[in-house]
Amino acid sequence: QVQLVESGGGLVQAGGSLRLSCTAPGRTFSRSSMAWFRQAPGKDREIVASISRSGRNTWYADSVKGRFTISRDNAKNAMILQMNSLNPEDTAVYYCAADVNAILTSPPQTRDSEFDYWGHGTQVTVSS
Repeated sequence: QVQLVESGGGLVQAGGSLRLSCTAPGRTFSRSSMAWFRQAPGKDREIVASISRSGRNTWYADSVKGRFTISRDNAKNAMILQMNSLNPEDTAVYYCAADVNAILTSPPQTRDSEFDYWGHGTQVTVSS
């Protein structure tokens, strides 16, 4: 079983910033399209942002465009989600996920059914 590990969650005031990190074993990370999902209490899980295997292409949910930035460092097997201008609606458990069937030219994966491995999540709480 491949283990994805998230870190960087916490409590922040509205308007603040947080930086989430996700690491994965090298062989898994290098061949995967990666993404961040989140799930707020009482709500369905939703995709937040996705990045292609190469890192050249990204996708964002409308709710986070212009505020969140997804990136990856393939040399360090790490994916980052920089979250700025946070608001209480961003409060959720954030999960990273890996689609290991991505080819090098695949666009960022956005269908949650296509992701093979998931982290355990990190809590992000934004106070008003």
